[in-house]
Amino acid sequence: MGGPGDPPEGLPEGAPSGGEDEYRSVVFDESFVRAARLQEYSAQERMADHAPAVRRRPLLHRALPRQALILVLLIAVAFATAIYMGVRHPYQAPRAQTVEPLRMTVIPLAPQSAVPGATDPEALYAHSPAAQFRVGAQGITFPAARRTAHFSESQVYAALSNAKNYLVASSLDPAVLTGGAVRPVRLLLDPQQLDQFDQSFSHPASDGRHAATGWLVRFDPSRARLADQDIRVQGTLQATEADSDTLEVSADHTVVYALKPAGSDAKAKASLFTVRRQLTFRFDRDDLHLNQAELVAAYVQAGPLTCAEDTANHLRPLLAGQTAKAGGPAGTDPFATGSATALCGTLSTSAEPKV
Repeated sequence: MGGPGDPPEGLPEGAPSGGEDEYRSVVFDESFVRAARLQEYSAQERMADHAPAVRRRPLLHRALPRQALILVLLIAVAFATAIYMGVRHPYQAPRAQTVEPLRMTVIPLAPQSAVPGATDPEALYAHSPAAQFRVGAQGITFPAARRTAHFSESQVYAALSNAKNYLVASSLDPAVLTGGAVRPVRLLLDPQQLDQFDQSFSHPASDGRHAATGWLVRFDPSRARLADQDIRVQGTLQATEADSDTLEVSADHTVVYALKPAGSDAKAKASLFTVRRQLTFRFDRDDLHLNQAELVAAYVQAGPLTCAEDTANHLRPLLAGQTAKAGGPAGTDPFATGSATALCGTLSTSAEPKV
C-alpha cells in the first residue's frame, strides 16, 4: 500500500519510495530562500499598495572567510611596513654623481752625479734613507677608522682598505711594474674613469690627463728589471668626509725599488729608484659597496731619471754608474690648450745610498 501522498493504486514500478524523494532535488532550504534576490509580496501587501507581485531584495553580503580576512590583513601590514621603512631608512638614496677625470703631474728627478750602485741590493737599502722602511704592503698603514657625520666606522675602513688595495696593485705588483700588466689596476677603478684610463695606455701623453705613469708605476722592460722583490715602502693614509655622500682618502707614500739592467746577470750592480706618490681618492657609497676607487689627483716624483726623456708611458730609470743627459724637457707652448707645463727636478744627494 502506498504512503499518504502516494496514488491510490500505488507507486509505479521503479519509482522511488517516499513522496518527498521525487522532489528532493528541487526543494529549497531556508538559507536558499532568504538569499533569493526576488521576494513575493503577501496578498495583503498587494491589496494595500497595489504593488507588483514581487519585489527585489537588497543583496546580502556574505562575510569573508577567516583565511581570506587574515591574508588581507597580512598584505596591509606588509605594505604599511614597507612604506614606513622607506620613509624612516637611515641612509638616503645616493645621488647620481659624475666622477671627475684624474688630474696628474709626473716630475722626473735628475741625479747630480753618477748613480750609486752595489752588487747586493740589501747593502744599498741599508745605506739609504729607506733603511727603516717596511717591506711591501706592510709599509702601507692607516690609522684606526673612525665614523664621520654621514659614514659609519665600517664604511671609513672600507675606503681606507680600497685605497690600500689600489696602492698595492699600482706600485708593488711585479706584473705591473715590469710586465706591462694593467688589468690588476683597472679592475679597482670606478667604471666612469675607464675611458680615460684606457686612453692613457693606448695614446699616452704628458698633458696632465693621459700619462700611464700617473695611474701606476711601471718601468721600461727593455731598460730595467727588479733586482729585489722586497720593495721598501713608507707613508700614510688619511680619510675625511668630503660631503654627505663622499669620503676622501689622501695617500702619501715613498716607494724604493732596487733595479738592475734588463737582461743582466746576478753580478751586475743594482741601484735604487725612488718614487713618491701623493694620491687623492674619492668614494661614494656605490664605490664602497663594489670595492672600487675614484682616483682624482696624482702627484708623482720619480728618480733618478733624465729630464729629456718622456715619462708618459714608462719610467726609464738611470741605473748604476749612469749620469743624466744634458738638457731639460722639451719646450712647452703656453698658448696650446690642454697642454701641461713640462716639469723636472733635481734628485738630492741625500736621497741616494752612501756606498
